Formats: sequence, C-alpha cells, structure tokens
Amino acid sequence: MSQRTYLKIPRDRVGVLIGPKGKAKKRIENFFGVTLTVDSESGSVEIVLNPDTKDVSVIFTVQNVVKAIGRGFSPRRTEILANEDFDLHIIDLSDYVGDSKNAQARVKGRIIGKDGRSRALLEELTETHISVYGDTVAIIGSVEGLSVAWEAIMKLIKGAFHKTVWNFLYAYRRKMKKDRGELWFESPEPKAELRRT
Repeated sequence: MSQRTYLKIPRDRVGVLIGPKGKAKKRIENFFGVTLTVDSESGSVEIVLNPDTKDVSVIFTVQNVVKAIGRGFSPRRTEILANEDFDLHIIDLSDYVGDSKNAQARVKGRIIGKDGRSRALLEELTETHISVYGDTVAIIGSVEGLSVAWEAIMKLIKGAFHKTVWNFLYAYRRKMKKDRGELWFESPEPKAELRRT
C-alpha cells in the first residue's frame, strides 16, 4: 500500500498550488516523486508517494511545501524546503492577539511595515522568507534563522518597539558574521615544538 497524507489549504490558494496549466503541481510531483490530488471546492489536498520513490520522508517535505503555498508563499519560494536544513514554521496570530480582526490587522501591519519594509528587513537580517497571510505568519528558513525570526516576530507581536527588534537582529547578524568569519579564517594550530636531544 502506498504512503499518503491529507491536508487542507485555503480555497483561494488552490490556483497557486496548481499553477497556470497545472505547471506548479506537475513540477512538485516530478521533483519529489509524488502524486497530488487537489479538490478545488474544499481545498483538500491528497499527497500520495509514488511506488518508485524510495525515500518515505519526502512525503513530509511535500506536506510542508503545500502548507507553505497555502500560507501565501509562491511555489518558487517553497523549493528551498527540499533542502533538509530548511523548515517551515507557522505562527497563528489568534493564539497571541485573539480573534479580533482589528488586533490582528494591527499586528500584521507591525510585521509588514510601511511598503513591506519591516518584513523585508526581517527577511534580510535572518536570511529567511516570511509570508503574512490571513491570520498567520509563516517563516521558511534554516533552523537558526527560523528561531531568530520567530523571536523577532514575537517581540513585534508583543508590542516591542521596532528599533528594539532591529537592534536585536543587528546584534544577531554581527554574531553570525563573526562566527562565519572565524569558521573560514581560523588561525592554524601551533606546530608542536621539536625537542632538542
């Protein structure tokens, strides 16, 4: 019996998952070795692992790709999830600000910023992709980038000043660059001293 899983995405994102003339759906199916069955009316998606696909874990990756598309990402941006070092994290704003549309709109505005500048800066400093869609904020990135982006977004949700969040992110960025620099430019280990006999 073939491995399969089901999930639901918003109906207005079904067209993005399928793509023009079904190209996005076919691309996902060919790349991962799965078959997607999409119900346009309900937004339910069935993911079936093809019999010739040996890696069963690919079904979880495709599940994340479909979830990410459902949360506002383009199919191209979700391709990075094929790399096992990258993951998807979804923050449900209703868990933190309640179901009030006004409160959610205020928090989404803080995360996106004027002309999308805040979101762009968050993405740049954490090396992640961020999508604000519906009542969720979705993040795609490396494990380290995900945790820092999540922390920064939580600070914004809880009402921290943007300047405070940017200072936190700039400090993280400096540390990351320093760590990367030390990784590539390590001083050679001292040579063992030869004893004179």
